[in-house]
Amino acid sequence: MPSDLYVFEPFDLDPDRRQVRRDGEVLPLSPRQFDLLHLLVAHAGQVLSKDLLVDAAWGGVAVTDNSVEQAISALRRLLSTPTGAPLIETQARRGYRFAGAVHRTARRATDDALEALLAPHRAWTEGRAALETLEGSRILHARDVFTRVLSEVPDQAPVHVGLANALIMGFEMTRSDAAPDRAAVAAALNHAREACRLDPAYGEAWATLGFVLDRAGAHADALAAARRAVALEPDNWRHHVRLAYTSWGEERLREAHRTLALLPGFPLAHWLAATVHVARQVLDEAERHLRAGMDAEAGMVAPHGRFSGVALHWLLGLILLARGARVEAVREFERELANETSGHLYARECCANTWYALAAVRLADGDRAGATEALRQAIARVPAHPLANAVLDVWRAPQAHPGTHVPAADAPAEALVAAAAQAVVAGAPVRVQQAVAGALRTAPAGSVLWWLPVEPLLGVWQDREPWADVLALLRNRAA
Repeated sequence: MPSDLYVFEPFDLDPDRRQVRRDGEVLPLSPRQFDLLHLLVAHAGQVLSKDLLVDAAWGGVAVTDNSVEQAISALRRLLSTPTGAPLIETQARRGYRFAGAVHRTARRATDDALEALLAPHRAWTEGRAALETLEGSRILHARDVFTRVLSEVPDQAPVHVGLANALIMGFEMTRSDAAPDRAAVAAALNHAREACRLDPAYGEAWATLGFVLDRAGAHADALAAARRAVALEPDNWRHHVRLAYTSWGEERLREAHRTLALLPGFPLAHWLAATVHVARQVLDEAERHLRAGMDAEAGMVAPHGRFSGVALHWLLGLILLARGARVEAVREFERELANETSGHLYARECCANTWYALAAVRLADGDRAGATEALRQAIARVPAHPLANAVLDVWRAPQAHPGTHVPAADAPAEALVAAAAQAVVAGAPVRVQQAVAGALRTAPAGSVLWWLPVEPLLGVWQDREPWADVLALLRNRAA
């Protein structure tokens, strides 16, 4: 609502427009002069110390007494009255006092003014609804909406939160590319932090900061921010699901279950719980969560509505394939591929992983041509897909990949898995399991290689003995 006007004849001070008028004519005040006068007028009759005036007009920056005196003198010249009596009095060794009679006049907002106040909030609602579809085109639209709103209300924490979410979701759409949009992460981090500074008690700001920090690789800080959001607003399911996404092991399971208690049937919460059970190798429980998520998605009023899910059919297909249920697994993979047209921000990545899984199925059937085509389909969606490229590299130049090379012991765990996949397709008896185990022992806490028990090409589930150490480490990391 509009702030009250301060009237001291023949002047009036408008806090909203940051203007002082004399008989309707705007006076040429600098921002510091306005801040000084606003404080004095708002406390008319009271003696204000120089320190208080410096803090208001200079933001606590150290300045000399002469700077304050010069600013007061300039105000006195601008506020001259017919009688010549100064409106601002100097109180020796104490400070300054506004001596004029001040009346506060309440202003009623016009319809246009009310509309101007509502417009940014209406736009914010529009932007948030666009984000919650999780569709790429709508996310880009939301980014534009929040950018526009921010230019109108730059000091509103929810607007910074909205823009941070739009930016980080934009990054997520590129995260599997060879050159992901890291600039979007940096911008999202700035806006999330600004929201926390503007409103430290706003749980949504901390939850958003936690998710962005996780994407930036600052996992410990991400957990701290997400946990703060939950502590501030324990009944907000959005905070619990972000903490589930950021955390791992028992904490992820607990937060996924709390999300489902607050929002039953949320597909993503079921998927997050399933990932922990896969890493623990409790596939029956993982399947239960995935099917519950699918049932909830099928019951949505409109397909691909708010918070629609992906990857449910892909992960269930991997579980079924690990059990030897090939036909049922392929059926789930085909259902996952049918989601590609949904526009979901993760659809492209999920479909690439699904085509890689289908390549493993076709290779097991002895259909190398079909496997090659499936791998090409994966790369068409994610050109930097590490496993699909690793396998095709062997077939493109078999003499350069005899399958006997084991990466260095300090290689990333994902690179070691790619080497294992190359060994499988090359038909070489190379064992990289101990190297993978070593990489897991030194990897930071988290979900690295959580999917390995159901990796479709390596057949870990059917041939567990060589992978026993790796499986035990994955189980312990997910505890």
